[in-house]
Amino acid sequence: MRKVLTLCLVIQDGNILLGMKKRGFGVGKWNGFGGKVESGETIEEAAKRETLEECGIVIRNMEQVAINEFQFENKMEEILEVHVFRADTFSGEPIETEEMRPEWFAFADIPYDTMWPDDRFWMPIFLSGKKFRTKFLFGAGDVILEKEILKVKNLDDIG
Repeated sequence: MRKVLTLCLVIQDGNILLGMKKRGFGVGKWNGFGGKVESGETIEEAAKRETLEECGIVIRNMEQVAINEFQFENKMEEILEVHVFRADTFSGEPIETEEMRPEWFAFADIPYDTMWPDDRFWMPIFLSGKKFRTKFLFGAGDVILEKEILKVKNLDDIG
C-alpha cells in the first residue's frame, strides 16, 4: 500500500522555516510542513493547504524538487511516498498552531540532531537547488537500515 504525502520546505534569504511537531507522527522532531493528500486534491494543493494549516502562511510559488520513499521494517507493506516542494514566495507570518511551532534556521544551523535521521542525507542536496529521489528503510528506533539517493534532472526519470 502506497500513501502519498507532501512536504513543503520554505526558504528565504539563506534561512529555512521548520516546525517542531507537537503531536502525531514525528512528534518532537523538526520538519517541514505537509501531510496527506485528501480526496479530490492535487499534490500541490495538499502541500499548500498543509503549510497554511500547520504554520499560517500562504504559499505563492513553489517547485517540486524531490520524491522521498520511506518504509519501516515493522510495516513493510506500506510505502510513504513524500513529494517534496521548495517554496520561496509566500504571504503572512509563520504562527504556532496546534500541530507545529515554526522557527527560522540559517542553513548552517539546521538542527539535524532533532530531525528525522534521513534529513541529513538529502537536505544538503535540497539546499543546493538540485532535484533528487530517495528511498529509506527504517528499523527500530528510526535507525536507517538502507538508503538510496539519486540526483536527477527530472523527477519522472526514475520510477
